[in-house]
Amino acid sequence: MSSVIFDPLLPWVVWGVLAGLVLVMAGLALWRGLAGWVWRGLAGLVVLAALSGPSLRTEERGALSDIVLMLVDGSASQRLADRPAQVATAADTLEAQLRARPGTEVRRIAVGDGPDDSGTLLFSKLAEALAEEPNGRIAGIVALTDGQVHDLDRAPDLPAPLHVLLSGQPQDWDRRLIVENAPAFAILGEPITLKLRIEDMGAFPPGVSETLMEVSVDGREMGPFSVPVGRPIELPLTLDHGGMNVIRFSLPLAEGELTDRNNSAVVQINGVRDRLRVLLVSGEPHPGGRTWRNLLKSDSSVDLVHFTILRPPEKQDGVPVAELSLIAFPTRELFLEKIDDFDLIIFDRYKRRGILPSIYLDNVVNYVQKGGAVLIAAGPDFASADSIYRSPLSAIVPARPSARVIEQGYRPAVTDLGQRHPVTAGLAPQGGGDWGRWLRQVEVEPSAGNVVMSGYEDKPLLILDRVGEGRVALLASDQAWLWDRGFEGGGPQLELLRRLAHWMMKEPELEEEALWAEPVGQRMKIVRRSLTGDVGAVTVTTPSGEQVVLPMTEVSPGRFEAEYEGPEIGLYTLANGDKDAVIGLGPSAPKEFEATIASGDVMEPAVDALRGGVLRLSDGLPSIRDVRAGRPAAGRGWIGLTPREAYETLAVTQVPLLPAWLVLVLVLGLTLIGWLREGRR
Repeated sequence: MSSVIFDPLLPWVVWGVLAGLVLVMAGLALWRGLAGWVWRGLAGLVVLAALSGPSLRTEERGALSDIVLMLVDGSASQRLADRPAQVATAADTLEAQLRARPGTEVRRIAVGDGPDDSGTLLFSKLAEALAEEPNGRIAGIVALTDGQVHDLDRAPDLPAPLHVLLSGQPQDWDRRLIVENAPAFAILGEPITLKLRIEDMGAFPPGVSETLMEVSVDGREMGPFSVPVGRPIELPLTLDHGGMNVIRFSLPLAEGELTDRNNSAVVQINGVRDRLRVLLVSGEPHPGGRTWRNLLKSDSSVDLVHFTILRPPEKQDGVPVAELSLIAFPTRELFLEKIDDFDLIIFDRYKRRGILPSIYLDNVVNYVQKGGAVLIAAGPDFASADSIYRSPLSAIVPARPSARVIEQGYRPAVTDLGQRHPVTAGLAPQGGGDWGRWLRQVEVEPSAGNVVMSGYEDKPLLILDRVGEGRVALLASDQAWLWDRGFEGGGPQLELLRRLAHWMMKEPELEEEALWAEPVGQRMKIVRRSLTGDVGAVTVTTPSGEQVVLPMTEVSPGRFEAEYEGPEIGLYTLANGDKDAVIGLGPSAPKEFEATIASGDVMEPAVDALRGGVLRLSDGLPSIRDVRAGRPAAGRGWIGLTPREAYETLAVTQVPLLPAWLVLVLVLGLTLIGWLREGRR
């Protein structure tokens, strides 16, 4: 290809000034009537042309082939029904047709599932491919997909038309279970409402208004229930235990349905208590009473009712009753009528004084057996003849007092069993230090439960026991307040008493025998807590029914762990001995299966930008045509490519149009003709 270029010997501004002078001189000669003005003007133009430096440039070019980008969607929704074979056959045939065209190259790009359930990132892959190729050679882009992409906002500027070839069949239909509203946590005992919806998509069968839905809570099946299709469903639910509650909803696979991967949903709701109601009964004022009160009042989730017996019945000091400002102890109301309203009852240095009749204490025993909790903080009164052990409470107290009160200093210690119990695990002083001493202990003889702390000469100090459905704890000392005051360095008084109170109120994280899993994406950390030395292996059952046996490793006393990478999204069941748990991995509704019916609606804005087309593979593979840029690039049964006519320059030749000798001859000749013409006149 040849072209004329200019390389002036003087700046264009100077050249323009000289051109102006030539025109002025030619005009002056014409005005004066000089006969040779034309020839002299032509001589000036020749000089100006020579000063502009005209050259003839000739390029030797090599044609470059056009490039067609072909994106093949292999995401999860493309692996349904016969789509894999349909897309693979169409991609191979189309690639062969494109390569058979003269001067055409094909770049085949595989598109898979995005990370962390981000869906099909087709346009991100397209942007990466365009960054690696010169846009001046892109003749067309073809995407074999179901059209359900999730990164339209990342669509790049397209240099050529985009054509979408949809997989699937016209008769495809699918049913999807959608969780519209589910709280992350709920208060125990209070009803909550989950909102669900069942949606049919595609060419679904007409006249279907209901279907069956199965519900399981923590692996326990409930149902099935008949629910409507296409209308919101409100499901009332009341959680009956604290911690994580795993609820699974599932629909059966209907005849002709595309997939059941979106027929189920897992909802995980954390059950919490609204308020923890505690009744603290102090038998007499002492420094430890304030410690208990401060501990319980510092927790905003605790409602505390505290009574201190300041004036026992046997006290006779002659003060008229009308002049006393003390509040009468509402024994009947608390221990008969409203005892079940409390989550924990604490007897702090309480002894029998006739204030609580035996029938009331019998009711406390029934309260514990039905699921309540009692904590006894024992002082010298526990070893006396008026000890509450010598009452109906002896049926639930885990140790019998020997009537000996040890008035010696000692350092509380965690027993070997206590190292494994969640109430006292990890409380031992770090770095080999010692806790501050306590100065009094009631000698007791355990009859049940677990001794988790010891005191003077390794005698039992803290005993925990389960009675019926409830729990009982006995602290054989009233000296815990010394730690709170920092006596001889103090100790973890606040943490110990906090754990103790919450264990008694059945907080899930303080269960001594428990199995649970902590999910992170598709990986779970399985945790087993036990007081035994070996728990064996845990069996994991995947959503598809496959069972995997994993050994458990003891990472700390009483805590065993294992890690597992879940191969699929859904509900996993864990079993170890008599303990089981369920855990959901992945989102409740995978993004790839939110819409499974092939459609070009999502990609339509990118297709329409350069007048591309959306066609179905079920109608046959389209033919390929050449179209000019800006013209419609698709029609019935065909798609168009835009030839780019790209080239590379192999060699360049540049020859001056006005050699110096030719300029000199022309200028002299024209000047001579003008002089002769003027002289003849």
